[in-house]
Amino acid sequence: MKRIILACLVVFLLLSAISIDVSAAKKSSKLSKEDIAEMSDTIDNLTQKIYGRSLLSPQDNEKLIGIKIKLDNQMLMATNPSLAPLYYKAGNIYKLRDMKPEAIECYQTILENFSDTALAPKARTALEQMGVEVAAPPASNEEGESDEGI
Repeated sequence: MKRIILACLVVFLLLSAISIDVSAAKKSSKLSKEDIAEMSDTIDNLTQKIYGRSLLSPQDNEKLIGIKIKLDNQMLMATNPSLAPLYYKAGNIYKLRDMKPEAIECYQTILENFSDTALAPKARTALEQMGVEVAAPPASNEEGESDEGI
């Protein structure tokens, strides 16, 4: 009987710890303005290295991957127009490094989630330059009325 109670207590504590970790992760997953500025600076530094014909170190690659993961995690929570420049810059780095699938993903994210920003036409052009066929977004009815029944 003591073992059953002890086992239940251990399970309860583990579940409580997991619950706390999940709620803490949700709270900390929202990117602050400082986080976004820091990621932008890091991407700018990586871009300078590439344009300067420097090789990216393993730490540089980790930074880029970390930024992409943070961006993607934030997009799971909610879109934020301030992320569009980061996706565009990351796409440019991937494109310069001949990492076409990653670049396409970044540019496509802009078209799908930030189509009303100034970066959408640039992302479309970058995709077309890479030989990617870009479909026009579906036309929206600005008045919010349906064409049905007319």
